[in-house]
Amino acid sequence: MKPLCTRRRFIGQTLGTGLVLAGLGSRPGRAGAAKRSPNDELGILAVGVRGRGAAVAVGSCAFGRVVACCDVDTDSQERFLKHLKKVQAKRPVFYRDYRKALEHPGVDVVTIGTPDHWHTKILLDAIRAGKDVYVEKPMCLTIDEGRIVCEAARKTGRVVQVGTQQRSEYDGIFLKMVALARSGRLGPKLTATVKVPPQYGKDVGPFPVTEPPKTLDWDMWLGQVQKVPYCKRRCHGSWRNWVETGYGPLADWGVHHMDIAQWAIGAERSGPVEVEGKGTWPQGRDATLAVLLGKKPSTSLPNGFSTVIDYEAELRFANGHAIRMDGRKASWESGPRHVGTQIEGAGGRIWGSRRGKEFELTGDVIEKIEADKAEREKLTQEAIALYKGKTPEWATSAKQIGDIVPTMHMRNFVECVRDRSEPISDVWTHHRSMTSCMLASIATLVDRKITWDPEKEEIVGDAEANALLRRGQRPPYTIA
Repeated sequence: MKPLCTRRRFIGQTLGTGLVLAGLGSRPGRAGAAKRSPNDELGILAVGVRGRGAAVAVGSCAFGRVVACCDVDTDSQERFLKHLKKVQAKRPVFYRDYRKALEHPGVDVVTIGTPDHWHTKILLDAIRAGKDVYVEKPMCLTIDEGRIVCEAARKTGRVVQVGTQQRSEYDGIFLKMVALARSGRLGPKLTATVKVPPQYGKDVGPFPVTEPPKTLDWDMWLGQVQKVPYCKRRCHGSWRNWVETGYGPLADWGVHHMDIAQWAIGAERSGPVEVEGKGTWPQGRDATLAVLLGKKPSTSLPNGFSTVIDYEAELRFANGHAIRMDGRKASWESGPRHVGTQIEGAGGRIWGSRRGKEFELTGDVIEKIEADKAEREKLTQEAIALYKGKTPEWATSAKQIGDIVPTMHMRNFVECVRDRSEPISDVWTHHRSMTSCMLASIATLVDRKITWDPEKEEIVGDAEANALLRRGQRPPYTIA
């Protein structure tokens, strides 16, 4: 995928400014500085409080108070509490078992920032306990888990926001991409390219096993996955690189941009009909397949990163559009090392990307719109119309609650908790975009084209590939 000729950032010039992203690096304020009515303050349970989970929990303090927190590693909890006290005076009660934490009095909402293989079970238990949930992406580890979550969300009526924040933030550039593509101005038949890193890190192992630290409940950290010896590289961030607990950048970064691409082509509540892919499985394709099918234990693989690397896939949709996933090393090394989405058709092409706090929307069509005030305004209004009846913060002046600057995505979640509406990143569309990423991974693993029925949500005529829609789970951590 060649970079576009222009790299100028396209920012909404007609309506205000956006907010800065909340996180642990934000300027902290005085504890308890925000003045709110007690009736408006939400009781928050933060489950998984390391890294991104900690940042999400701290950002949620703009709308309430963390009354309880939970992590299977007490070292993570203590680190989190040091950050939390900068924005909250009262120390929350902390637990090692989220099930006990859900029983804590005064919990209204739950933030989930655990490793990916725990998202589904905690989410299900929380909504069935009557809580609303903000869960980091990816929401689920398997396609089958996604179906279970969608059904539970329908039955319980709880509000669930998934952390695909490109729908809320970055001055609306990704909503503008969706609006532009859906308007027909790029042409009737579109191809989107999702560009993602080929792998995380150069060293894939094998890595040494050791005794787990005394602060960590290793058995519970493993949860549903097979029991394996403790390895530092399996834990704390690197879980994304092991097939038992993640998909590597293909889904970790890929779902952000697959979400936008699939929405842009009008397939956000459906899916592809054909998927093909190629990639390298660092511990061996056949051996990895045998583990995921339950034919061999995880310990049969070398103790190293096992998710697909240097990969590409093509997904074709019944409406004639297509999405390419480009995680090839050659593409990453020859072009700009940015994750992003390109959408092109007979009417032109556009490219949207982000890197840290930097982001851009470029392309020949965008250049024309930038030069015309009426067209800029029209596109902005089309993007706002996608925001499910609410006004995104990038379309207004920046707001701050006390000394905490919340993310727009968290604000949308809280607004939906209060009026019981559907958040911008709902479980149903996220399940579909995550399904597409997982199907791309499956296609590279079985090394053949697969046919997908988006209505029945099954792979047609391929029992082996269809078996990969779910995983064997270890009691007592099974999901139902």
